[in-house]
Amino acid sequence: MAESVQEFAERLRARFGSANITIAEPRGELTMEVPPGQWLETAQVLRDQFDFEQLIDLCGVDFMSYGSDEWDTQVSSEGYSRGVEGKAVGRATWGEVPNGAAATVSDRRFAVVIHLLSYKHNRRVRVRTFADNDDLPVVPSVVSVWRGVNWFEREAFDLYGIVFDGHPDLRRILTDYGFVGHPFRKDFPMIGNVEVRYDAERKRVVYEPVSIEPRVLVPRVIRDDARYDTSRGEAAQREEGKR
Repeated sequence: MAESVQEFAERLRARFGSANITIAEPRGELTMEVPPGQWLETAQVLRDQFDFEQLIDLCGVDFMSYGSDEWDTQVSSEGYSRGVEGKAVGRATWGEVPNGAAATVSDRRFAVVIHLLSYKHNRRVRVRTFADNDDLPVVPSVVSVWRGVNWFEREAFDLYGIVFDGHPDLRRILTDYGFVGHPFRKDFPMIGNVEVRYDAERKRVVYEPVSIEPRVLVPRVIRDDARYDTSRGEAAQREEGKR
């Protein structure tokens, strides 16, 4: 009989019971939270002792302004062109927590998340760690455990600025050579910092300050409309048919 998620979670707790590792089972999914100092060791144990042969994905997460709305409105009569002043994502500056932001899942800002798969047991697990330093987030590289994570870690470094200690070739992979900043960070301007265009007179690409006006577009909000209520909507259609 196949081992349940709860049974497997208990085996993990028994193995890592003495370590500062938490194991949760939300929605029937298994999630481990590991201190960065035990990140590499935990990865090796999961591969060698629990048969997680495959690392499916690795990504960075920025928890700045976690739980805060970008916009909040009850009425939007002007459709998709309505602009409002942003109050959360993309409008913050470094180190600033927007007003109304909920408490994060940790007192740290940057996290690294990996998803693992065991072919042998047909089992998955999510593992997360938070970098200790928000100014220079550093997490050990797991390239020595799963070689295929090489480009995933480079992507997280490029987009979030997370440094993977021990990575054999940590450099940008998606942005240009001269790109400044990390575009997936919450305090990176959503309109960017520069514009790029080809100058026919100079016969080369030139970089200029961005000229786009920052704004937040709010989609049209429809409230209390019978067309979106099944029972009331059908009644309204029948009334219209009688007319």
